[in-house]
Amino acid sequence: QVQLVESGGGLVQAGGSLRLSCAASGRTFSRYKMGWFRQAPGKEREFVAAIAWNGENTYYADSVKGRFTISRDNAKNTVYLQMNSLKPEDTAVYYCAAGLTFIRPTSVSGYDYWGQGTQVTASS
Repeated sequence: QVQLVESGGGLVQAGGSLRLSCAASGRTFSRYKMGWFRQAPGKEREFVAAIAWNGENTYYADSVKGRFTISRDNAKNTVYLQMNSLKPEDTAVYYCAAGLTFIRPTSVSGYDYWGQGTQVTASS
């Protein structure tokens, strides 16, 4: 069982930056792939970024490539999402997720545990 708690969301002007954090409980954090997804009102949850258990492989949605960076610190049981050059279309609730296997890293179905989400709003 893994519990995930996101933090760092907020309101920022377009072009600004935010850093999201996701703290995980349990001693097996380093075994999980970790991902960030987002969901805007009236839309389906979509993939943003993912990172392998050892941090050696990362994946990004085309819409955030070059602007967002995912990283993890296994000693702190924490995964991060650095978001730069934010756009109004990045506005959504951002969710952290953990998956025990590395299959389907860009799919909702590839994850076993989810956090409650944190709101990110980029105003124009």
